[in-house]
Amino acid sequence: MAKVGLFFDTQTGNTEEIAERIQSELGGDSVVDLQSIGDVEVSAIAEYDNIIIGSPTWDMGEMPGGWDGVYEDLDELDLSGKKVAFFGLGDQVGYSDNYLDAMGNLAAKITGCGASAVADRVCAESDYEHDASTAVKDGYFVGLALDLDNQPDETDARIQAWIEQVKSAFGL
Repeated sequence: MAKVGLFFDTQTGNTEEIAERIQSELGGDSVVDLQSIGDVEVSAIAEYDNIIIGSPTWDMGEMPGGWDGVYEDLDELDLSGKKVAFFGLGDQVGYSDNYLDAMGNLAAKITGCGASAVADRVCAESDYEHDASTAVKDGYFVGLALDLDNQPDETDARIQAWIEQVKSAFGL
């Protein structure tokens, strides 16, 4: 079985905690390589056939520094034939006009490099209270959408539903 590459960035530590939980739920470090995007070359993403991308949305719809620093470099990757799952964290109430925009922008960029999005029909937009998001496509978020501030009670069920789709798509 080919390893999964999980690339994330974090601002407060919450995204890293979720990344570690995802790694554990998928079988631990023997299955998932957990990598902070600020600590690796962006080309490392292309070394995996199964990829997970995680990011919080920071401030007014921005990506944290690690993703922001490599965002343009993502254009150089050939991700044809690769499968990618996304997860994002944000505050749907305090930042209602750009909830999870970082996840949406990363999804658009990475699928634009040829990757196929998986586990992108788990979180229905109607289950959240926000005004706008670049992470919504056809009524669903493009990946696992978490709001630890306003909907913490939904976190476990959302992670489990998303993990099941990721396992199926990645053949785990």
